Amino acid sequence: MQSFPNLQYLSLAHCRKFTDKGLQYLGSGRGCHKLIYLDLSGCIQISVDGFRNIANGCSRIQDLLINDMPTLTDRCIQALAEKCQQIMSVVFLDSPHLSDTTFRALAECKLVKVSIEGNNRITDVSFKLMSKCCPYIRHIHMADCQKITDAGLKMIAPLKYILVLNLADCIRIGDGGIKPFVEGSSGAMLRELNLTNCVRVTDASVTEIAQRCHNLTYLNLRYCENVTDAGIEALGNMSSLISIDISGTSISDMGLRALGCSGKIKELSISECQNISDAGIQKFCQDTKHLEYCHVSYCPQLTDETVKALALHCHKLTSVNIAGCPKMTDLCIEYLAAACCYLHFLDVSGCIRLTDKALKYLWKGCKQLQILKMLYCRNITKQAVLKYTAKLEKQEHNDADPPPWLGYDRNGKHLTFTKKPKSELE
Repeated sequence: MQSFPNLQYLSLAHCRKFTDKGLQYLGSGRGCHKLIYLDLSGCIQISVDGFRNIANGCSRIQDLLINDMPTLTDRCIQALAEKCQQIMSVVFLDSPHLSDTTFRALAECKLVKVSIEGNNRITDVSFKLMSKCCPYIRHIHMADCQKITDAGLKMIAPLKYILVLNLADCIRIGDGGIKPFVEGSSGAMLRELNLTNCVRVTDASVTEIAQRCHNLTYLNLRYCENVTDAGIEALGNMSSLISIDISGTSISDMGLRALGCSGKIKELSISECQNISDAGIQKFCQDTKHLEYCHVSYCPQLTDETVKALALHCHKLTSVNIAGCPKMTDLCIEYLAAACCYLHFLDVSGCIRLTDKALKYLWKGCKQLQILKMLYCRNITKQAVLKYTAKLEKQEHNDADPPPWLGYDRNGKHLTFTKKPKSELE
């Protein structure tokens, strides 16, 4: 480390053979005093002394990643933050022992991004500290933090520059927090909002989001079981929205039709929506010509007519998931192969009516396909799979580009094909 005095970016992620003593070299002599980015993910052997060694020599650090670190404690962050007060971004995914004390230690820093996930010790106090000490924070990812409540959201409502808010699996969050937040200073600024599994969120919040968040491009309401057509209809008036996930909600064709009115949606996920039928998809596709990503897995009512509508109106599709739709037949694959030439990803797992013909259609029409998942397709024979594989391997080796590697892994009844550049495996 003493030979790299100008080093600015360093990742030691999942390197287990160095110790606290090794980190002394970062700051000794000429050292790495210019370091601004450090990734220590998975380095569970580092103790408080190691973090103190980093702080002594690398006080300019701005971006800090420490994921997959169940041994990380508040004392580690305290030792670091004492001298590294230029930290702007912290990512602590899977660090269950951190608490509000960590945010007290970071209060003197200039935080603009915070990402913490899977923590049961952090409370609304951390949001209170953010509201007082982080006036320019833009990105807050506090997923699966069970002690965060509506009171915490109210505390950060006055912050002016929040662009990304991820509260996935924060099950105590509901209308009492979402409404005051979007009515606050960042409501009109917000670009991304993830409320996955926030079961207390209702149509009242969704309507408020539609009215206040004029720059929102990404919205995730996955498994928000109290969101209905009434809330989704309000989102149809949002011209900024291009990506939405409403999987596992009670939305029906009525809500889906209204959602398509803006005509701007590029990414749609409506998996496990029992009330969606072909008619809703058809109307949505007629209004939305720019769709690139469509996941409708485990919607039992859907038939080949859904895929026909996608193929007819949405020629820019790159990712389609119809897994667990038992009514789909080879005809739906024929539609895709005929019209969707940009398709990169396709999951037809559990489409039990597909036969060997499906592979023939894909071979002829989907030349850009990179990933094909077809688990539990019991009417596709092993012989057809081997023939498809052989054709792909021959095609790839005949291409002018360096030959990619084609792999397929058994997982259940059938196979997953994945094309990867050979360089990734070396």
